[in-house]
Amino acid sequence: MFRTIRNIRRLWTTARLLARHDALFPLEHLDVAPAVVHAARWISRRDAEGRPGQRLARALNEAGPSFIKLGQILATRSDLLGDELTADLSDLQDRLPPFPGTEARIAIETEFDKPVCDLFAEFDDTPVAAASIAQVHFAVTADGREVAVKVLRPDIEEAFAQDLDLLHWGAELVERTRPNLRRLKPREVVATLATTVEMEMDLRFEAAAAAELAENFQDDKDFKVPNVDWNRTGRRVMTTERISGVSLDDLDGIESAGFDPLDITAKAAQTTFKQVFRDGFFHADVHPGNLFVTSDGMIAAVDFGIMGRLDIRTRRILGEMLLAFLTREYRRAAEIHFEAGWIPANQSVDAFTQACRSIAEPILDKPQSQISIARLLGQLFQITETFQMETQPQLLLLQKTILVAEGTARKLSPDANMWMLARPLIKEWVEQTLAPEARVRVAVEGIASTVNKLPSVMERLEESANMISSGRMRLHPETIRQLHQGSRSGGVAKSLCFAAIFLLVMVIITRFT
Repeated sequence: MFRTIRNIRRLWTTARLLARHDALFPLEHLDVAPAVVHAARWISRRDAEGRPGQRLARALNEAGPSFIKLGQILATRSDLLGDELTADLSDLQDRLPPFPGTEARIAIETEFDKPVCDLFAEFDDTPVAAASIAQVHFAVTADGREVAVKVLRPDIEEAFAQDLDLLHWGAELVERTRPNLRRLKPREVVATLATTVEMEMDLRFEAAAAAELAENFQDDKDFKVPNVDWNRTGRRVMTTERISGVSLDDLDGIESAGFDPLDITAKAAQTTFKQVFRDGFFHADVHPGNLFVTSDGMIAAVDFGIMGRLDIRTRRILGEMLLAFLTREYRRAAEIHFEAGWIPANQSVDAFTQACRSIAEPILDKPQSQISIARLLGQLFQITETFQMETQPQLLLLQKTILVAEGTARKLSPDANMWMLARPLIKEWVEQTLAPEARVRVAVEGIASTVNKLPSVMERLEESANMISSGRMRLHPETIRQLHQGSRSGGVAKSLCFAAIFLLVMVIITRFT
């Protein structure tokens, strides 16, 4: 009860803020708490400037860090908001006024229980960047290394906790009152946001992500990840090697440095491909402020707070699907959706093939430089309701990443297309992963994972059997009758163990067939 009252009050505050920017339409679309929305509409500005997406972006930016993050996720949901609105939200910048350098020093000293002067020979109190969760200061270590120091905002955890509780409550309300929207998995979307935010607020996670990405590219001559200074990294502070270079969208600066923009675009495309398809671990916040061209022509990345992961199965599905679209094999593109289980088996493959053709042809018929995979994915999501396709939360970050990457690539090299540049790599990777030996390798990996889980499964089965024998757990009479024969030859626990082994064998057989 108290939670409901608290969140209704916070919803009213949020609705009023949206109303001031004439941006109430998301709440109107969801049709939750209509009384609150109707009351807020009375104070709505009808003369607010800009397109709906621009007005919503301004409102979310004013609402604070959690809503900025939510807006960035909504920028991937063209199925909900349409192409124009999501395009406007994609320009939402995660920038907030900086907090004083003195507070940053206090946070550093509290984290390491040392004065700043013991950690750094020089520390610039003026931040070089300030976002919703943290800000960055330049510093120099005692041994002369130039570093970047990321510090969390004071009291940021409490602020996010309140906002996330409101979003969780709202998602629950939507699923309870709007059954037709359950396929969009609003609770999973909010859970994804919550997980992302939780990891961003422990900078050790970000440091670990940077280290993993660096390891994946340790032998790569085109992509650089700054080294982590683990001795100066903790939960609220992260220190890395300082990166110097030209912003990836600074065309004049890149050309002045003597680099070919088309060559840089090709490196960016190949780097994106390697992260997504080869490694299944990718930088999911690739706006130009986080990507630089170094003096030796490498692309360098910073800010690893938002990272995406894709398992091998999803990567294989995605790669084969994109290749099918790029080669106009629409029947195969449709079949892949059914094979993946993304579209229910009771739907028509022929009808979905027709739908794939209808959304792809207008996009693929454009000059190569104008082909947008992000728009293609957005159009796919827009027809999901017709074919009862469920939202794929694991693809949300990827869609956002593609959208931003394409925009950056077009600014850098308008006549090129990053997907056409990476197409040979995608084709080669798909062919390799679909080869028989690759399928066997994936199956073996799955079996190994299942076998590793077997001891804990058996332990739980034995525990359950003990609970049954002691009377702490009761079985339905029909279940008891079915297990009776097994109990004659060694007891319930033995019967359950044999059943578990049988299921394991069936899993192994299924994976190899």
